[in-house]
Formats: sequence, C-alpha cells, structure tokens
Amino acid sequence: MVLGVEAAAIGVAATIALAVLAVLGRALTRLAGTVAAAFGCVIVVLAGYPFLALLALFVVVSAAATRYRFEEKRSRHVQEGTAGERGISNVVAHIVIPTGLAVAAAVTSGRLPDVAVLYAGALAFGTSDTLASEFGVLSGRARSILTMRPVEPGTNGGVSGIGTLFALAGGLFTAAVAVPLFLLFGTPIGPVGTFVGVVTAAGFLGCQVDSVLGELLENRGFLSKGSTNFLGMLAAVGIAYGLLRAVGGAP
Repeated sequence: MVLGVEAAAIGVAATIALAVLAVLGRALTRLAGTVAAAFGCVIVVLAGYPFLALLALFVVVSAAATRYRFEEKRSRHVQEGTAGERGISNVVAHIVIPTGLAVAAAVTSGRLPDVAVLYAGALAFGTSDTLASEFGVLSGRARSILTMRPVEPGTNGGVSGIGTLFALAGGLFTAAVAVPLFLLFGTPIGPVGTFVGVVTAAGFLGCQVDSVLGELLENRGFLSKGSTNFLGMLAAVGIAYGLLRAVGGAP
C-alpha cells in the first residue's frame, strides 16, 4: 500500500523525528540514525504507518533492554556500544530485510497478508534476539547451544534458561502488538491465530539459528555480528514463509 503524497509527507516527517529522538536518546549513533531514517522513509511510504510503528517499537524495546542494568553489563564487558547505542552494522543488519519486505508489500498488494506476517516475523526475530542477549548475559550462566557445555555469558552461541524465555517472549510480544497495529490501520493479516503463531515461532526459531551461526561461524571469524544477525533474520523470514505454506497461506 503506497501512501498518497500528504500521508507520505507525514510519514517521512515522523520517521525523521523518530530517528532524531533515537540519536538524542543515545539509542543509535548519528550515522546509524541517518541510515535508519533513510530506510524507514522507504518503509513508511511503500508499506504504511503500521509497518513504521512496528519498526519504531522494536527500536524502543531494544533500547530499553540494552539499558537495563547497563552498568553491570559494562563491568562484565558485555555491553552494547559505550553507552548502549547501536551502530551502523547493527542497524543495517536489522533493517535491510524489513525494507525489502516493504517493497514487496508495495508491488504485491494482493498478497499483503503474507507480507505483513513475514515483516512482523523479521522484527520478531530482532526483538527475540535482543531480549535473549540483553537479559541472558545477566543470568550468570550459559551453555553452548550445540554441546551444552558451560560457557561465559555473552559468548556467541551461548544460551541460558532466562535468555531462552525472553527469546520466546520477544517473539510473542511482537506478534501481540502487531495484530492491533495492523488491524487499526486496516492492514489485512489473515487469521489472527495463524498470524500470532507464525510470527512468534519465526522470531524464536530465528533467534536459535542466530545462536548456532554465532557458535559455528562467528566465533571462528567467518561472520561478523552484523552478518550473523542478518542471516538470523533471513532465517526467521524463511521459517515464517515455510509455516505459512504449511497452513496454506503462502504461494
């Protein structure tokens, strides 16, 4: 759903304002905020307000989780940035795929329910991964996702019970908020139960893929943190698409 000129202008202004607030609030670096604003403008113009709102919600939740007990994380050297800010690599890793899906929403309006599910699944991964990481490092213990041997909290591929629960909560939270957002703006999402189930599962399972990639490839220097996140989000979208096909909701 491509917005009209007036609605698009409002959306662009809102996007830029949100990016400025994110930078001023030290949630994003200046460069990261600039890139986020550029991609966000594409998203809101091509897909509409609920798509931007869900992206903004992801940024807010991520920032809040990152700042939680930040000094303790800093003392353990597992903090994000110097003051909790996210850099360009993190932003690009998390916004390229949602932007691509917004483009798909514009050119495949007849399949918009599927695109909305995939978009929400992508952001559900981002929320799941962030919450799992930011709360998991505070658990005091972690195990390798592949061998289950104890590892230091914050280690790539390390998982904990608390982190896993927050990964699931992140996916469910995104799905639960996305439903009223999309419905409020008249964006079709298909059966609500299917939407919530697929988005939650995509976010949670994509987070586990991210952990596996982190242990197998990132720890060995084959992937950066940003590329691991990108592939984790791509996996989440693939999982969402597969689940939709399984229930007859995707071509």
